[in-house]
Amino acid sequence: MRFPNPLCIALGAASILAFSACSKSSLTPPAEENAQTTLSGKQVTAAATTPVGTVIYTSNGYKLTFSNNASGFDDATRQKFVDMYFSIYPKLLNRFYNNATKQVTFVIDPNYNGVAYTSGTTVTYSAAWMANHPQDVDVLTHEVMHVVQAYTGGTPGWLTEGIADYVRYKYGVNNGPAGWSLPAWSSSQSYTDAYRVTARFLVWLERHVRATIVDDLNTALRNKTYSGNTWNQLTGRSVDQLWTDYSNNPAL
Repeated sequence: MRFPNPLCIALGAASILAFSACSKSSLTPPAEENAQTTLSGKQVTAAATTPVGTVIYTSNGYKLTFSNNASGFDDATRQKFVDMYFSIYPKLLNRFYNNATKQVTFVIDPNYNGVAYTSGTTVTYSAAWMANHPQDVDVLTHEVMHVVQAYTGGTPGWLTEGIADYVRYKYGVNNGPAGWSLPAWSSSQSYTDAYRVTARFLVWLERHVRATIVDDLNTALRNKTYSGNTWNQLTGRSVDQLWTDYSNNPAL
């Protein structure tokens, strides 16, 4: 989910730690109880339970500021988020927008009752959601795509969210255990339903109509050249005609 307006978050960190995952590190842990973990194939020392506060991670020119505001947030989930960011986010830049920011902030919010949302370069996650759904780590994959997208100028929300869930489908690392999948087609659906419904439509188009359709739509949205006629320009058919074709034979 993407919020269009910037969100100002005060990172009143209990401690700020910085290290490079690509070089040998003598990270001083913020708690007495330590554990050896890995980040991008390198072994580092981290707290066994993530403390409330901010930790800064860097690797290969990418930076992640991880601000945990929830006491007792699971360290295994934190480590998974860190590993996924450095593994998945560069792939999204390479495919969709090389000039996207390489500095992203994650906030774990104990007071947010949703799942996750993105504002600018900050992704906020619900501490309660992650505690109750620890396998659903690919909310990260969806949300960091919003950081890459950063579309402006009247882009349709249904397509923005559909592309983000397409990315979760393509680049997600734990969708199966999380119980997340693309839904089967049904007559009650519309391509404007967004999220997984639109994502499945995009996957079908990629496989049956135009292999570069998602990349091309992403470029049009970024360049502010997208319109209803973009579908005709890319495929020779309107989006409504494409949806009818999909509905008549929706098998992927």
